Amino acid sequence: MHDHSHSHAPKDFGPTFAITTGLNVALVIGQGIFGFYANSLALLADAGHNLSDVMGLLLAWGAVAIASWRPSPRYTYRLHGASILAALANALLLLAAVGAIAWEAIQRFNAPEEVASGTVIVLAALGVAVNGFSAWLLSRGSRSDLNVHGAFLHMVADAGVSVAVIVAAVGIHFTGWQWLDPATSLLISVVILVGTWNLLRESLKLSLNAAPVGTDLAAVERYLNEQPEVASLHDLHVWALSTTETALTCHIVTPAGHPGDAFLQRVADELHHRFDIGHCTLQIELGDAGRCGLAPDNVF
Repeated sequence: MHDHSHSHAPKDFGPTFAITTGLNVALVIGQGIFGFYANSLALLADAGHNLSDVMGLLLAWGAVAIASWRPSPRYTYRLHGASILAALANALLLLAAVGAIAWEAIQRFNAPEEVASGTVIVLAALGVAVNGFSAWLLSRGSRSDLNVHGAFLHMVADAGVSVAVIVAAVGIHFTGWQWLDPATSLLISVVILVGTWNLLRESLKLSLNAAPVGTDLAAVERYLNEQPEVASLHDLHVWALSTTETALTCHIVTPAGHPGDAFLQRVADELHHRFDIGHCTLQIELGDAGRCGLAPDNVF
């Protein structure tokens, strides 16, 4: 016997992704053209990093769109897991971008090149404005959706890179120290790497059906055990259907008989309210039935 509380409609970030993607495409084109004519490798590198952001935004946007498709006999949970895969792909893209920036910085230490500081400052400042605005648009969904958080990190990271380019260009303009450009790029790479590592770790865990970070499994178990109708429970499983939706299944033992639909609805509502679990399935048992045979696992 089951109770289901569904919350399947993903939040609509389509307009936000459309605006941020359009702005960043225009930025990439502008930085690429001016970087080429100004013979500025720094600006071309920033344009390349912005291009990785566009790819990340398209991944995140596509995942949101796919997650809204109708369920099918084969994909009964729709394709909500696409948002988790997009977050994982975004993390990998960020790592690749960090590696490219760091490699270019090391190369520049060995062979410094003259930077066209005036053009670089103007176009990099435009990059800060575009990516800062894009990050602000994405910030409202960043805390609740790992997929949107990945896109948000892309925007923040690229704004940081553009700031570093500006600082280096201003420093080079006044001092002539060409090493400021690669040094600042390496510093930004470390900052991006720290944020990307958390995104990679969490998206990888969710792809392996781990419980979301904000879900306290012990508290969920304690709440269910506290119900007067419940004598015991077993086979409690909590996992992420997507970057915004959490599912739960559990066998609960009620020796006095089936507690009724009102009990199931109350528990489902409380699980949603307290733990943000929007899809729960409770199996009622009158005696302690066999378990799924799960042994204690290592926690990581």
